[in-house]
Amino acid sequence: MLSDHYEQIEAIGLDIAIVGLFLLMAYVVYDVLKKNNVPLIGKVVVYFVLFLGAAGFIFKGIMQLVIDS
Repeated sequence: MLSDHYEQIEAIGLDIAIVGLFLLMAYVVYDVLKKNNVPLIGKVVVYFVLFLGAAGFIFKGIMQLVIDS
């Protein structure tokens, strides 16, 4: 049974790992910005760029679902 669903389990594990990495990156960016007293506009730009990276992975996942179905 495990061998039948190996690809699906691998895809779910990869998605969870990517979400974890983005959360870790967000925490590291927050910590660095807080320690260096970055102005608000700098924080907005940095978080926007981080969001764009995450949005790319989300969009890729949605496109895979649309193409596969």
